[in-house]
Amino acid sequence: MIRSLYTRIVVIFLVSVVAGTLLSFFMVTWAFREQLNDNLQIPLVQFGQDVARLYETFPADQAEAYVREMNQLASYRIRIYKAVDRYQLYGAPDDSRTVYASSEQVERVLHGEQIRINSKGVTIELIGIPFQIEGQPRAMFIEPVGSTSVSFAAKWLLNFALYALLSGSLVILVASFFLIRPIKQLTQATKHIAEGDFNVQLDIRQKGELGTLARSFVEMSRDLRRLEEMRRDFVSNVSHEVQSPLTSISGYALALKQRNLTQEQRDRYLDIIAAEAKRISRMSDSLLKLSQLESQPQLLRRSEFGLDEQIRRVVIALEPQWSAKQITFELELPEEHLTGDPDQLGQVWTNIIGNAIKFSPDGGEIAIRLTPGEHDLQVSITDQGIGIAPEDRERVFERFFMADRSRSRKYEGSGLGLAIVRQIVSLHGGQVSVEGEPGAGTTFTVTLPRIPPNSILS
Repeated sequence: MIRSLYTRIVVIFLVSVVAGTLLSFFMVTWAFREQLNDNLQIPLVQFGQDVARLYETFPADQAEAYVREMNQLASYRIRIYKAVDRYQLYGAPDDSRTVYASSEQVERVLHGEQIRINSKGVTIELIGIPFQIEGQPRAMFIEPVGSTSVSFAAKWLLNFALYALLSGSLVILVASFFLIRPIKQLTQATKHIAEGDFNVQLDIRQKGELGTLARSFVEMSRDLRRLEEMRRDFVSNVSHEVQSPLTSISGYALALKQRNLTQEQRDRYLDIIAAEAKRISRMSDSLLKLSQLESQPQLLRRSEFGLDEQIRRVVIALEPQWSAKQITFELELPEEHLTGDPDQLGQVWTNIIGNAIKFSPDGGEIAIRLTPGEHDLQVSITDQGIGIAPEDRERVFERFFMADRSRSRKYEGSGLGLAIVRQIVSLHGGQVSVEGEPGAGTTFTVTLPRIPPNSILS
């Protein structure tokens, strides 16, 4: 079996060209065989009629002398039969290629029938013409000597096809090399990716399908590299986030074994263990929710509801958090309705407003504005908290990312809330963005279409 694509292309080309050339030649020959024979017969018949007219016009001796001096005898061989076994030869002498008429064919011509013999298909080998000399029947058989125009044309076509095949083979050998080279580069790049090397560079400048494939392949390798980096970061972050509470739980559990602990110390250690266990539980719940949103977006259920009323309810539900820090709210929520999953969107407002409360100073203010558009609704939530650095704005929606961990370590959280927000908003066909400066507060803006595309929600 031929495994090389280069060899396959060359062999397929050669077989196709040879088979196509031969098939076309034979089909054309078969289709126009009668027309070719008729056209080839015309000059032979005309020459034979001229010879017969000489014999019918002049005396036999004089006509014979004229015939022997004719220039056409260089291209024809003539036999004039008086009887089946008696004939007079004019023109080129007999040789190994001479075609003889059978006795039955001679008899037919002597009885006045004109015949032609073309046993090889297209070319006429012999033509028989009846005529009379001094009232006596004669049979004239004319045989072409050398290549006729039709046979010469056929040979020329065959030679042309042969040389075209040879030259075309050389061209396809070179062209196939350049055609296969990008595929070999892609194959090599695939091996690198399979080995974990995603830094693939392809020097393929073609603009056709192979060029498009190469560019798509490079983009795929970049995406795979990003996914691999995200996977490593995810594993590292999960390990770090889980290790910290587990270390605390393990340490305080060992401390509880000491018999000289006071009841107050024992209760404090138990509270820490319970808090760390809740932290792990919340992180597990968030991971499970994010995984469900990514793998089963069809879980969202569409219905129409009042967006302004939903945001007010979320603010009221978070009252214990913001009232403890004496935070005030500035609400601009005109009555607007939205089609979407109210439960999931409620999680969006809970996460964003909860973060705003968490990072706002005591006595701060949070502004929530709902701005209606023709086809969408925009909700902005602005706080007066610790803000965010410009280089962290694109990363705040990544899993486990926490801007300025040294300052935010004291705040509870797993770093998954905003990742869930982005996934829910994306499933509704919307966008979420963040703006802010360190120490100057943060503004989250969520843009949602009034009616999500049909392909997003069921």
